[in-house]
Amino acid sequence: MSRINDYLNEAGVFFLATVDGDQPKLRPLGAHIESDGKLLFGVGEFKAVYRQLKANPKLEIVACKKDGHWLRYTGRAVFETDPKYAAEMIAAAHLEQIYNEKTGNKLAIFRVEDATAVDIAVMGEGESLL
Repeated sequence: MSRINDYLNEAGVFFLATVDGDQPKLRPLGAHIESDGKLLFGVGEFKAVYRQLKANPKLEIVACKKDGHWLRYTGRAVFETDPKYAAEMIAAAHLEQIYNEKTGNKLAIFRVEDATAVDIAVMGEGESLL
């Protein structure tokens, strides 16, 4: 997981793909943490992305680095129930203005299971990161 976490840190912004019925949906994200040996991501429970992942947990994350390499991280979202992970994510990503008691917004935390992760050079073969 650390290799993927480092990759995402270097890329900065990454893209999460889900499906809504038969329509692919893609959005930029940046927040992720590594905790207890897990690479964790967060989405607002009030957002369509959360509903999409609950209905169909299959996902793909793509990140691009400045050196031309890009990551394809594919699997299935599994949501964490321990509230400590949401608190860690909120603090690490400075999301306190969005997720708090006043707004009522809740952050759902998930990890990727049954995953593959491939580092792909623009003109080369992919290398597994798992």
